[in-house]
Amino acid sequence: MSIEENKAVVGRWFAEFWGKDFNPAVIDELAAPDIRFEYSLHAPLRGRDAVRAFAGKFRAAFPDLNFWGTADLIAEGDYVVGQWEGGGTHTGAPFDDMPLGSLPASTGKVMRFTGTTVLKVENGRITEEIGLDDGVTVLRQLGLVAEAGTTA
Repeated sequence: MSIEENKAVVGRWFAEFWGKDFNPAVIDELAAPDIRFEYSLHAPLRGRDAVRAFAGKFRAAFPDLNFWGTADLIAEGDYVVGQWEGGGTHTGAPFDDMPLGSLPASTGKVMRFTGTTVLKVENGRITEEIGLDDGVTVLRQLGLVAEAGTTA
């Protein structure tokens, strides 16, 4: 596929998987069956079923979850890189997929943060999504780690 076609796949993924109007069908449509999915704030995942379960759990905890691009996508070969910003309010289910601590149901805490994601697109399917997010900011916002000089 061309670089522009790969960018279109990633653009759709960002809108429908990470955007405010989540479309669960996009997982089967665009993710490879054995997709590698890794972010610094969450346990590494492998496969569509794991990604689907993660999305359901994340959105159940943060029903208004929404991420959007903050720069044009950059692509070379099979790789597409995107910068993003977003977050949500924890008004839903308990959430324990963080490297430190967990949240009971409906804390009302708001997270808003940025990151960069590198995706590999092969034959129109996303085979890898590897992201680096501002995890320290999120953990502070959610009260899972303390600001320097204070206690959590």
